[in-house]
Amino acid sequence: MTELRPAAERGHANHGWLDSYHSFSFAGYQDPQHMGFGPLRVINEDRVAPGSGFGTHGHRDMEIISYVLEGALAHKDSMGTGSTIVPGDVQRMSAGRGVLHSEYNDDQAGSTHFLQIWIEPDVTGIAPSYEQKHFPAEEKRGRLRLIASPDGRAGSVSIHQDALLYAGLFDGAESAKYSLGEGRKGYVHVARGTVQVNGHALRAGDALKTDAGPIEIGRGEGAEVLVFDLPGDRA
Repeated sequence: MTELRPAAERGHANHGWLDSYHSFSFAGYQDPQHMGFGPLRVINEDRVAPGSGFGTHGHRDMEIISYVLEGALAHKDSMGTGSTIVPGDVQRMSAGRGVLHSEYNDDQAGSTHFLQIWIEPDVTGIAPSYEQKHFPAEEKRGRLRLIASPDGRAGSVSIHQDALLYAGLFDGAESAKYSLGEGRKGYVHVARGTVQVNGHALRAGDALKTDAGPIEIGRGEGAEVLVFDLPGDRA
């Protein structure tokens, strides 16, 4: 199975302070054909206006990953954690039995462009926790760098799900090939730029779903790509 998810078909909401595109059903955008992919439940591409952000709100039983493309995002939560996420940073928050947090773009001039990713955990009711790591561009250049995994292998952040998340940067002749294990499924999201994935020309916001064969990435132009390796026992 190979299925393309064009950027133009995503849900969209512009609240003025927030311009958001939803790869899967979220808030006011509901599409029964796009409720998630395995435990991958949300990929929101958000642009937050200068001096704006998400006020204090709650989450529970969800693995939430923030991946900043441009600008910076200030985070505070009820665990007493506070930090600022910049490009190259990956922040993981396990909401567990409940957490309150806020996210703001404190820059009064420039917007913040980031991806908010939700992955359903394989355990519920745990104590909430937080983790943040930086992955330099050189570690992602022309290759797929593991940034999230169940066990924190290779210096990745750890998530409570049998899922792997990789990030890569591709230009020109740079390429990468990723093989899915038996019974696994892959989801490739192009965060920016243009790139070919399994022979399909994709641009920013596009995605490709697959449940067979290798994932081949190449012919990029300013491309930043996320690859999810997911358990294949769910729709």
